[in-house]
Amino acid sequence: MRYDLVEGDITEQHVDVIVNAANSSLLGGGGVDGAIHRKGGPEILAECRALRASKYGRGLPTGQAVATTAGKLPARWVVHTVGPVFSSTEDRSALLSACYENSLRIADELEARSIAFPLISSGIYGWPLEDAFRRATGAIDAFEPRSLTDARVVLFGPAARLRTV
Repeated sequence: MRYDLVEGDITEQHVDVIVNAANSSLLGGGGVDGAIHRKGGPEILAECRALRASKYGRGLPTGQAVATTAGKLPARWVVHTVGPVFSSTEDRSALLSACYENSLRIADELEARSIAFPLISSGIYGWPLEDAFRRATGAIDAFEPRSLTDARVVLFGPAARLRTV
């Protein structure tokens, strides 16, 4: 599977799956999560509420992922995953890698051909940009897809400086 780095807004990516750096409530929030819910419309929130009522009453655990409709986004699905908050005293990198691995697995199970990721946990959760980037590309490189052929990592705001690194 090949991947590209793209500067831009993840909510404007024309792909089969847009990955949401969600909070565990699945009910929207700030950053990528809020943007996806705002632009995607009420269909996404309705499916997230149903997931909370049926399977994730305590919220989606960190590192796991789940799919919903993409609503009004230019995609077929949104895969929501909860990244870890960065800690300088506890190694949570396996949880961050699991976000990418589980999102890729779900997209592949949906028979998606293309997927767009933000740099999960690199915003308000404080994960260092360069390491977040390495975790994203490492997971994509290691994944052996059945249907996925294209992936992109969408760099926004401060993350866009990685294009020059």
